[in-house]
Amino acid sequence: MYNVEVKRLWKGFWQIADPKIWVASTIPMLVGAALSYGITGRFSLPWFLLSLVGIYFIEIGKNSSNEYVDYKTGVDRNIAPENRTPFSGGKKTIVQGKLSLDEVLYIAIGTFLLACGIGLIIVIFREPKILWVGILGVFISIFYSVPPFKFAYTGLGEFAVGLTFGPLVTLGMYMVMSGSFDYRVMIVGLPIGFLISNVLWINQYPDYEADKEGNKKNWVVRMGKEKGIVVYGLLFLLAYLSLIAISILYRNPFWLLGWLSIPLAIKSVRIAREEFNNIPKLVKANANTVIIYQLTGLTLVIASLLAR
Repeated sequence: MYNVEVKRLWKGFWQIADPKIWVASTIPMLVGAALSYGITGRFSLPWFLLSLVGIYFIEIGKNSSNEYVDYKTGVDRNIAPENRTPFSGGKKTIVQGKLSLDEVLYIAIGTFLLACGIGLIIVIFREPKILWVGILGVFISIFYSVPPFKFAYTGLGEFAVGLTFGPLVTLGMYMVMSGSFDYRVMIVGLPIGFLISNVLWINQYPDYEADKEGNKKNWVVRMGKEKGIVVYGLLFLLAYLSLIAISILYRNPFWLLGWLSIPLAIKSVRIAREEFNNIPKLVKANANTVIIYQLTGLTLVIASLLAR
């Protein structure tokens, strides 16, 4: 019986941790580290790996707290079976009976504490100036779903995700690697921020009815599905335009490699415009948006290494 319980908890933990989505934070960390090496020649593998672990703990904490709140408000419970996709509905650990509410809460608290512990090690022994970046990142992650701010429920969730996984994480990793602050690094984080916000944006469509019923007032709920597609296309446009600004800032055309994903972005917007009410067919746009984020992230790593 004990082994069965441990196995259940272990499987539930990894389901809520959801390593496959860690790409969201891995990409800005890779870009920040590559930019540090490209500009200053500085890179430390042990500190890079420790920073990765710390950010992953923050992701697990955010997933867990979001899972807890979304279940309590009814958002995850009210999603129609036909609208459940791999890109929506939270991690499904509670609704599937993999973890209890209390267990999810304990995971959230524990992983946030572990992340803060790793952050303090980095501040004390590596880079003191990273403290304010870490505090802001943890604050946004905790209150993404948790009262009193509940960014995801008040229309600030998209901005919070874009800021955190774009400029903030990119700058934080750059500072840990290089030991210096450079405002330009935050600008490099802009296309990452726009694209990860777009991943969140299109993933809100399958949850639209449940979010509306649970009073989760993200911007897709506020604007409606049809108008929301305009913003979906605009976020792509802003990401590609920001690459021009970065290319001019660094006087390096390699930043424009990110434009290679434009045809896929156009295709995704077309699918979303035609199928925003047909979730099984809309899933292709969800998947494409993730691919675009990954491809653009890879080109940013290459451009960062060639930043000089």
